Amino acid sequence: MDKVVDLFLNDSSTRKKWEQLLTSLGLHDFSEREVNVIDHTIGLVDEDGNLVGTGSVSGNVLKYIGVKNDDAEQGARFNKVVTSLMNYLTQEKIFHSFVFTKAKYAESFEHLHFNLLAKTDQAAFLENGTPDIQDYLHDLPRVEDQANKKIAAIVMNANPFTLGHKHLVKMASEENDLVYVFVVANDVSLFNFDERMKLVKEGTKEFSNVKVVSGSDYMVSPATFPAYFLKTPDDLIGVQTAVDAKVFKDQIALALNITRRYIGKEPFSKTTHYYNISLAHELGPDIEVIVVKRLEKDGEVVTATKVRQLIKEGNLKEINKFVSEATYEFIKQNMDELQSRIEKGMNINGN
Repeated sequence: MDKVVDLFLNDSSTRKKWEQLLTSLGLHDFSEREVNVIDHTIGLVDEDGNLVGTGSVSGNVLKYIGVKNDDAEQGARFNKVVTSLMNYLTQEKIFHSFVFTKAKYAESFEHLHFNLLAKTDQAAFLENGTPDIQDYLHDLPRVEDQANKKIAAIVMNANPFTLGHKHLVKMASEENDLVYVFVVANDVSLFNFDERMKLVKEGTKEFSNVKVVSGSDYMVSPATFPAYFLKTPDDLIGVQTAVDAKVFKDQIALALNITRRYIGKEPFSKTTHYYNISLAHELGPDIEVIVVKRLEKDGEVVTATKVRQLIKEGNLKEINKFVSEATYEFIKQNMDELQSRIEKGMNINGN
């Protein structure tokens, strides 16, 4: 009878056995990006003391699940690992969880009451527990006769909200009956989610047909999408985009009658440019992707990246050119705190 044990990956010999097991099962990515975010890991040990299964938890995401390919035991071992992880989450008072996994394992998770949110050739994204995506969709605001209205969406991190973001929202507002602005919920940005949400609401309050809402866990970002089960880290952006687009198209847009999605043209970041191209491919033809030229001020493209660099420099005069009044006031009042976050290692590059 296999026994469930806690594995402590900071112990070098345990870490070595753990990596050897997962490598034998075709999982090879043990980068800091993947491993450092793990909160808890369990192992399955057989009667001879051999490690025959493992699984980890990062926040409310299950990852690094693998069991030895013994046909007689594999199903039971898989169930035991996942059940143990779910029990751990329950003890931690986490009642809603996700898993990103190889597409071929989706059915195994569905047998354990996970619901499939999206599936591509390479990956599957599933959830378990409550509140689930149906609860999320039920709570989103709607307008009367929404099925017959022209509905658009914008997804933004808004780190922070700039005049460029406002330009995008204004255009969508003028061209549609209703616009949903989904604010990415992951807290891996200089401005935390509550701050970003507040600034987006303040910056768009003049547009009466705009609803600013949380993207919750359903706007899948590269920051949260794990790459450990992909063949190479280079697959990350393509597979993550496909999963993100499928959740948006098949779950969110379908429920809200969204037929258009607005995105800013990306002149600098190759990753975001590629994401935009992939997004248009995945969402079309059912959802029209409208690419909007970036706003320029004094011959310079307005970007949140530029604003974060100016915060690092403490250059309020320049910041004022690129952001809305509410964002400027917030930065002015919280400059010391924002600079402290940067000094403590908060990444301000990227988008």
